[in-house]
Amino acid sequence: MDFFSYKNKLKPAAGRILISEPFLPDPNFERSIVLLCEHNEEGSLGFVLNRPTEWNVVDKIDDVKNFDGKLYVGGPVEQTSLNFIHRYPALEESTPLGNGIYFGGNFEKLFFLLETKQIDTADVRFFMGYSGWAAGQLGEELDVDSWIVSDKVDEDLIFDTDPALLWKKTLQKMGGRFTVYSNYPADPRMN
Repeated sequence: MDFFSYKNKLKPAAGRILISEPFLPDPNFERSIVLLCEHNEEGSLGFVLNRPTEWNVVDKIDDVKNFDGKLYVGGPVEQTSLNFIHRYPALEESTPLGNGIYFGGNFEKLFFLLETKQIDTADVRFFMGYSGWAAGQLGEELDVDSWIVSDKVDEDLIFDTDPALLWKKTLQKMGGRFTVYSNYPADPRMN
């Protein structure tokens, strides 16, 4: 077993995060943190938490006014779709993921609450596209050590951490060998 080889002890599940290994060759997921929102026998769906765009939501949705929330790239699949996670438990039709994090919900009600300042923009993340895996695909990627699964996730990590620091902070939060991973340079030649 080499230094970076790690067989995941945790299995993927909704509400857990996937942390890309330091050497993951796919540029869509380099140093990514993906929140899994769905994981079942049909496949998996999640959102990259640390890929903000230069746009705000109002730049891409005409019906939205008075909302300066940042737009994130959720993944390479269906980049014309808009999804969101939040930490507002009373939003109808949302799916609880645990630890104060919710997926989706009533879109119109959410924008009403945002526009009337009943929910703070810092409590919602919007994503263009998503990260998706067909049945068995994520398991295959875990078998070749492309991802680390973690349940060390909470609303503060997701909503209050600078996206540029999220990969490193998440690994440090896991402790042990993962602290060493967090210091691995993006380009090993620069070590």
